[in-house]
Amino acid sequence: MEWIEENNRLKKNFKFTNFSEAFAFMTRVALIAEKMDHHPYWVNVYNSVSIELSTHDAGDVVTEKDRELAKGIDLLV
Repeated sequence: MEWIEENNRLKKNFKFTNFSEAFAFMTRVALIAEKMDHHPYWVNVYNSVSIELSTHDAGDVVTEKDRELAKGIDLLV
């Protein structure tokens, strides 16, 4: 599944085998996001993680910073 640009956000849903895998993924994403000082909006329910990216400093629109983080996230799965 690809990232979808909708309502000034990049969005993608991820599914894992169980909660532990989903949480481990979120931990890896958090490390990348912290290094970039660019933090996602996300929701986790059991084995699924939904992520939305936009850049607050640019007026809550999708920027190259969001696309860069999205690429980094995709490398984790």
